Amino acid sequence: MTTSVPDGTTNPETGDVVVRLRGIGKTFPGVIANHDIDIDVRRGTVHAIVGENGAGKSTLMKILYGVQKPDSGTIEIQGRPVDLGSPSDAIAAGVGMVFQHFMLADNFTVLENVVLGAEKLHGIGDAARAEIRRLSEAYGLDIDPDVLVEDLGVGARQRIEILKVLYRGASVIILDEPTAVLVPQEVDELFDNLRELKAEGLAVIFISHKLDEVLSVADTVTVVRRGTTVDTRPAAGVTSRQLAELMVGSELPSPSTEASTVTERVTLHVADLGLPGENRPLLEGISFDIHAGEVLGIAGVEGNGQAELVEAIMGMRPGATGSVRLSGADLAGLSTRRRREAGIGYIPEDRHRHALLLDAPLWENRVLGHQTREPNVSGPFIDRKGARSDTQRIVEEYDVRTPGIDVLARALSGGNQQKLIIGREMTGEPSLLVAAHPTRGVDVGAQAAIWDHIKRARRDGLAVLLISADLDELIGLSDTIRVILRGRLVPDVFDPATVTPQQLGSAMTGAGDDAAGDVA
Repeated sequence: MTTSVPDGTTNPETGDVVVRLRGIGKTFPGVIANHDIDIDVRRGTVHAIVGENGAGKSTLMKILYGVQKPDSGTIEIQGRPVDLGSPSDAIAAGVGMVFQHFMLADNFTVLENVVLGAEKLHGIGDAARAEIRRLSEAYGLDIDPDVLVEDLGVGARQRIEILKVLYRGASVIILDEPTAVLVPQEVDELFDNLRELKAEGLAVIFISHKLDEVLSVADTVTVVRRGTTVDTRPAAGVTSRQLAELMVGSELPSPSTEASTVTERVTLHVADLGLPGENRPLLEGISFDIHAGEVLGIAGVEGNGQAELVEAIMGMRPGATGSVRLSGADLAGLSTRRRREAGIGYIPEDRHRHALLLDAPLWENRVLGHQTREPNVSGPFIDRKGARSDTQRIVEEYDVRTPGIDVLARALSGGNQQKLIIGREMTGEPSLLVAAHPTRGVDVGAQAAIWDHIKRARRDGLAVLLISADLDELIGLSDTIRVILRGRLVPDVFDPATVTPQQLGSAMTGAGDDAAGDVA
């Protein structure tokens, strides 16, 4: 028998336990990922799990979703012990997972994406369409089963992922960093969807680093630190500061705006940058300057040209038109390597694809992209001793938490991987840092450290192009903010001292101004 609180949802203290984890342990070579994890998730609640990168959250969720098997402990779902050997086992037990990176086929319809792999449930025709419509209406997802995924925005794509797990009968839904790519308005819509889910008696496990969002949507919060659960509290009785202290032993950091360090000297000059695409230009008429000591922030809904802008500046996109000049020197025709050697540091959006060799040790990753410069080389040869020594310096200076520099990059948590990348890219005193989502998916401790490194380098005259989906980060770090929409910069230039996340969100979706798509 469950009890209800005044808003009609299940009381987080007394509702039926639908997931019970007891004594969960998991060890990898040299690393204790989980030990003695105890968590109860109740029906009709949003249960948030927070912790630093490397705290063991991801391993725990992989265990609950059947991707990995625990070395010790027990799992009960709906009061019954289960042995989850695969995601199929988890789905059969009623557990679904929505990953941070969506797994959708753009050239398929919503219906085709939803039924893929589950054709036996309702076929692939009218019965499946009717079930998708029913679920969409029941949970307020507002999804048309016959629209192509490529025509939908990020928020709608996320709702499709939720629809996929509901279609398969999930009563427990794990959401991994679900707001990472959403604008504020889309976050509000997602939270409305989550309230619908829990009102219908589903349980939602919500993994996030954004503590203010956790407290606005969760009923219960569990803090995981160094592989074990340290506390579980009702969200209504805890503050973000208290959660941060439980997670990392320090106060919640803030990317607060500092005194301007912008100089008159132009470091990066971009004029009329364009990039052709199949149906329409990927970039058109992009023009801006970044001065020494300035952070220019670029906001935009994912897929509006941010990645193409970065890749065009880095020389990774053939066919770009217009002009890119670094400290007065024309970069036209230069390879990515030559551009980096000219003084560009680069933090890519996807660290696994473009910044790390996951199966190589840390010291070899320190050399990556810098293999023609000291201390990594001596004459024509790699200077192994110099590279190892400088990797140790980066580990110490940037607080990369690792047993040693011979550890494989994949063994590090996301936050520590990111700190290694930033330490590498700051080495050699670049004149320009191109930073794409530098704190995506990292915890509050690593986030604070990365902000501090960027602010310190900015004070020393570094020019920074900052691409971020975190609007608080853009407002806190930038001297100027521009918005990119459908491959163009909107005309407005935003002052971080006065702009709000809602105003940026409106400009990012084109809702604030009919002229939002005009060339700046």
